[in-house]
Amino acid sequence: MISIETFTEDKIDDVMEFEAELRRQEPGIYFMDAGEEYRELLKESFHDSRYCNAISLLAYKNGNVIGRIDATLIGSRSDACCCSAYLDWICVLKQERHQRAAQLLLKELRNILKHKKVETLIAIVAGNEEARRFYASVENASIHDEAIWMDL
Repeated sequence: MISIETFTEDKIDDVMEFEAELRRQEPGIYFMDAGEEYRELLKESFHDSRYCNAISLLAYKNGNVIGRIDATLIGSRSDACCCSAYLDWICVLKQERHQRAAQLLLKELRNILKHKKVETLIAIVAGNEEARRFYASVENASIHDEAIWMDL
């Protein structure tokens, strides 16, 4: 059975195991090193005000993290009547895909966002075919617009 839990500081070790397994299952796919420097950055993020609008959830199965979703609230005065949210990342271990973990993570995120009166969740669709199929299957969603990434 899969359970969804909020990613809190005390779950960093679980996330590090997930990240290591993710890289074992799909070597060469994930460009960021998830070593000790990453662990420290995660730990610091729980005490850094820049992350106050971050929402991170974990999918657990048999005591292990098998999936993760990360989003952030976007408050822009151009849409002062409501806030949006940005879906930064959703990933499930390759061996655990197609067992509804991603759908459960997304459902819980959407529930949290509705409770916070967020009206729209925006995501940049990854270029791989598996991600495109997943996003195309999301209920009450449509794919439109293009994204541009600007380095600062």
